[in-house]
Amino acid sequence: MTNNKIMFTNKTKSLFLSSVVVLSMASCGDKHNDPGTEFAANMYHSVGYEPLSQTEGDTNHINPYGMNMRLPVKGTVPRQYYEQAIKKDSIDGDLLQMDLVARNIKSGDMASSEALLTNPFEPTEANIEAGKLQYERYCIHCHGEAGKGDGAVAKIYKGVPVYSSDALKNLNDGHIYHTITHGKGRMWAHGSQISSADRWKIVLYVHQLQQAP
Repeated sequence: MTNNKIMFTNKTKSLFLSSVVVLSMASCGDKHNDPGTEFAANMYHSVGYEPLSQTEGDTNHINPYGMNMRLPVKGTVPRQYYEQAIKKDSIDGDLLQMDLVARNIKSGDMASSEALLTNPFEPTEANIEAGKLQYERYCIHCHGEAGKGDGAVAKIYKGVPVYSSDALKNLNDGHIYHTITHGKGRMWAHGSQISSADRWKIVLYVHQLQQAP
């Protein structure tokens, strides 16, 4: 009885191994365009949908207009119409115009920022004070209270520049804005942390520190 059981087990193993070999050989065909059997094929080859229409019979009702795409964020302006959307002679219009220019300047292109970007905010007392507030939140830990490169982190980083030095005291709006946005050297980028309006106000305050004795 025991011997029969052993023989049955061996036959089972042999049949299993033979099946694996046969299946493996069958999969080595010359039909290179046949991907074979796939599990959940739609996960690998997703169906392409037209963004402005709804496929007949589809249950994807993500908005009331029968489109596959989600609704744009409120206030979104089509690229071809952005000029008409800019409010002329207003701070919103000037800020939007600078944003459109800045977004098309690559992180390594400091020269273009220096040449093309100008601060849309006037150096009023309120704007400078707002810039000081943002500076104290994001910059003072490295650059120091007076922009002398003596912040608490600067003691470890070393080499944080002094705004009023001969090398930096004449840097223009575009240079400073670009540096805040994209970073420079060991300074990290802050574009994702600080709004463009607040970055421009920090620029105003940095100009004040550039002129400090």
